[in-house]
Amino acid sequence: MLAMDRGTLNAFLETDFAEVAHQFRVERADEAGLTLRLRADPMHLRPGGTVSGPAMFGLADVAVYLAILSRIGPRALTVTTNASIDFMRKPAAGVDLLAEVRLLKLGRSLAVGDALIFSAGSEAAMARAALTYAIPPERRSA
Repeated sequence: MLAMDRGTLNAFLETDFAEVAHQFRVERADEAGLTLRLRADPMHLRPGGTVSGPAMFGLADVAVYLAILSRIGPRALTVTTNASIDFMRKPAAGVDLLAEVRLLKLGRSLAVGDALIFSAGSEAAMARAALTYAIPPERRSA
């Protein structure tokens, strides 16, 4: 069951991460996972005009984070504890990237997710990332 849908997640980005929200847009959030778009911009490019590795890592990190929040609600202090990324292909120059996320484990204190990154319009994955997050305990009201 979703705690936050696509619109709520995009609004969360705008309010809690305003400095980077313009770079990302949640395209899909459902029981199967989440799709996040990185709006490719000159600031994301490396020499040769392709999207840089750090930009792709950022996309994967934000995408898995939002997939977790889609299930647990707006717990902003959920943090990355481990990350690994494999770069497999060079992204197309100047094309937005999409991260397709599926959560593999969602526990009370840890979540694990996979993200496949694609150039928009391509079926071949550019990168694959595996990320683990620590989920803070819920606050209980007195």
